[in-house]
Amino acid sequence: MELFFDLVFVFTLTQLTVLLAHDLSFATAGRVALILVVLFWMYGAYAYLTNQVPPDRPSRRLLLMCGMAAFLVCALAIPRVFQDTGVVFGAGFLLVVVVHTVLYTRSHGWDSIWYGVTNALAALSVTAAGLVDGVAADGLWLLAIALQFVTPFVAERGPGRRDGRGTAVLREQLGALDPAHFVERHGLLLIIAFGESVISIGVGIGDLPLTPGLLTGAFLALALSAALWWTYFVRDEEAAEAAFRATPPPARWRLAMNAYYYAFLPMLLGIACLSAGIKTTLGYLTQHPHWGPALALAGGVALFLAGDAAFRTTLGLRPVRHRAATAPLALATAAVGVRMPAYGELLLLVAVLVAMLAIEARWCARTAGTSRSRDTAGAGG
Repeated sequence: MELFFDLVFVFTLTQLTVLLAHDLSFATAGRVALILVVLFWMYGAYAYLTNQVPPDRPSRRLLLMCGMAAFLVCALAIPRVFQDTGVVFGAGFLLVVVVHTVLYTRSHGWDSIWYGVTNALAALSVTAAGLVDGVAADGLWLLAIALQFVTPFVAERGPGRRDGRGTAVLREQLGALDPAHFVERHGLLLIIAFGESVISIGVGIGDLPLTPGLLTGAFLALALSAALWWTYFVRDEEAAEAAFRATPPPARWRLAMNAYYYAFLPMLLGIACLSAGIKTTLGYLTQHPHWGPALALAGGVALFLAGDAAFRTTLGLRPVRHRAATAPLALATAAVGVRMPAYGELLLLVAVLVAMLAIEARWCARTAGTSRSRDTAGAGG
């Protein structure tokens, strides 16, 4: 059921890629970021919801399906959300919030209303943005994000039920998440998002003849997505679960916010940018790309690496410096990419990522060898 829910949410990422690919400009990229920040906030809320209120009975499943339908409305409205479908998007988003709050009352009681109110105000702000244009609309989206960012403080310090020690019971409940489930949910979302980059290969090729050059470009695009997959899934996911288990339950809520919302956002935005770059590049591999496609490819990789470096820093995973240093290097490939055929930038980005992973693997092997030597020396002493 939860994976089914993820498929609907990932359609919103597909729509964001469509919006960005249609107009590869900084203005569109900024608006795509606004939409993703707002929507991913509620996805994270649903991931925590199903962690606490599993959809194991008909009433919960039906409510979750209503939330899926509301996310679908939002996704369908995305391509023209800043033109004529903003109110439709806002209404769908408000339904997302209402369903979420009702389901939360099943585990946290009516205290859930305290953070349901701020989420609803954010949805109303987005709805109001559909009634205006330009800077006013952008400002209302920013207000919605500000209201969402206030919500964790309301949840932690709001007037929820308190025990005899004056501690908010709701705050303790928020920290009682299951690490394995929570980490897996976000990993599944990320792997489905990577699927969007693979789909973009097919969309970018379209009905062009399958020449050796075009197939080479497709393989390079796939290798680029595979390298980013490797960056997270080979080491980060299991280590993240271990870090959560080592964290006292009351502190897990804040750790989850920092790692799986704030740090995850640039990773997802990076995949969306990369997908848009692939979609607009593969049909013109022998040409010099414009700055838009070149920056989409390089910026997508850089955003993903920057988010992953923040993710590792938040959870205390090592090493971090290789990924942090590679992010600006990947971004710099855009300057080279506009001066060579499009497949040159793809090859350069793949080479940068493979080199990073190889250097990091050697560092990890050397560190593990040093640790084993110390343990052996300690045992011998």
